[in-house]
Amino acid sequence: MQPGATLFENDDVKVVRALEKAHVKGKFHEHTSNRVMVYLQNGKQRFEYQDSRKPAAFDWKAGQVVWSPPEGMHSPEVTGDDPFNIIEVELKKPAAGKPAHDAARLDSKHFKVELENDQVRVLRVTLGAHQSAPVRDSHNRVAIFLTDTANHKAGDAAWETAADEKIDNPGDKPLEMVLVELRK
Repeated sequence: MQPGATLFENDDVKVVRALEKAHVKGKFHEHTSNRVMVYLQNGKQRFEYQDSRKPAAFDWKAGQVVWSPPEGMHSPEVTGDDPFNIIEVELKKPAAGKPAHDAARLDSKHFKVELENDQVRVLRVTLGAHQSAPVRDSHNRVAIFLTDTANHKAGDAAWETAADEKIDNPGDKPLEMVLVELRK
């Protein structure tokens, strides 16, 4: 796993793995577009802001999904003793719409809606060994793997185009992943 790298970029998204180092205070910066953040490990972090807001402390959990709109100039610092990685999905376009078929409604055993708004719907997918689940009429999406699979390591991200298909787990271990579906 390569820390602090752009994993891929296209017209819709830029996907970055950010390595947050312990006890290193980041420079003030800002993000200009909405993002979906997926935390790969537990971590404690403090944010300072350049405006009148008070500093905020966060206790992230491995696998946690967070919607992150632009919120002005901020400086992060990991306050725990361990570094952690974040997969950041930066959304390049505003979007609207909903899938014609809802995988989470059709198969609530394997799909859980983590967050949903007019730009994205984020699903957590869990499959047991040798299981599969249908994905119908999906949108383009980013798949973030939280467990190792035959083709991906935990922390990998992949771009998937819209198609009627299914998600397969041919492996002998459970699969957990996060799908960031783009609304178009």
